[in-house]
Amino acid sequence: MSRLVLIGRYLRSFVDAFSAARAVAAAVEAHRQPSAAALKILGIDPEQFRTIRFA
Repeated sequence: MSRLVLIGRYLRSFVDAFSAARAVAAAVEAHRQPSAAALKILGIDPEQFRTIRFA
């Protein structure tokens, strides 16, 4: 695999993770449930996240 392809994959992964983190942070700030897809990208189990109580 070429170095350019590997760099592209790394950058895509970084952008996906950053976007998911922004989406989860915005949802939590608005006292809403974040999407399961965004949580999974960040390595967070959606079922476990639902057990968290926000003040």
